[in-house]
Amino acid sequence: LIFAILFVSSFIHSTLGFGQAVIAMPLLAMVVELKTATPLVTFVLMTIAAVILLRNWRVVDLNVAWRLVLSSCFGIPVGLFSLKDVPEDLMKVFLGIVVILFSLYNLANRHLKIIDLRRVGGGSMLAYLFGFVAGVLGAAYNTSGVVITIYATLRDWDPDRFRSTLQSYFVFTGLLILASHGLVGLWTPDVLKFYLTSLPLILVGVCLGSRLNRLIPQGQFDGYINVGLLLMGFLLFR
Repeated sequence: LIFAILFVSSFIHSTLGFGQAVIAMPLLAMVVELKTATPLVTFVLMTIAAVILLRNWRVVDLNVAWRLVLSSCFGIPVGLFSLKDVPEDLMKVFLGIVVILFSLYNLANRHLKIIDLRRVGGGSMLAYLFGFVAGVLGAAYNTSGVVITIYATLRDWDPDRFRSTLQSYFVFTGLLILASHGLVGLWTPDVLKFYLTSLPLILVGVCLGSRLNRLIPQGQFDGYINVGLLLMGFLLFR
């Protein structure tokens, strides 16, 4: 069951560029301990992101990526120390509602964005805000990917740039998270065993997802992204 969860979540993440953690975490938590599921998901996400990035690094929007990563680094300590008094379930429900409303709005108004990035410096400056919020929520509730995906949706990137720029963020922030997991002793034999034995299936999922991604017409990609966000919003209620 663990292998099936990791394969399906890897396939979906590779296809759309996001979603692995939100899909895998609640499912893995039902079959293994949370202290095993958390670092395992991070190892898998890092692997998926690294493979996609190695194949598509030339199209990463570096001007945005470094802003997202830098501001997230400032947001992480804030999330660790300031949001612990806020119930996790309550915050996830709130974030789920925001994501659902955002995706429904975009699906209903395909040519009318909630935020016109041309009026805010093309969106590069707004990356600091989204990166900071992602760092806060990622450190406190492991939900940074949702925030970054919303920002990437606003950018109107083509599919390759969308996937690749998101992966650059996941790789660098994932390194920080993995290091912190190692420092507190979460790299247990069980975590490493599950990761290494599932690695072939993860790589197959990434390859199949990449092929499916190339089959999605560019004009329809935004629609698939918003449907994916809608599903992520509902998963946050779990």
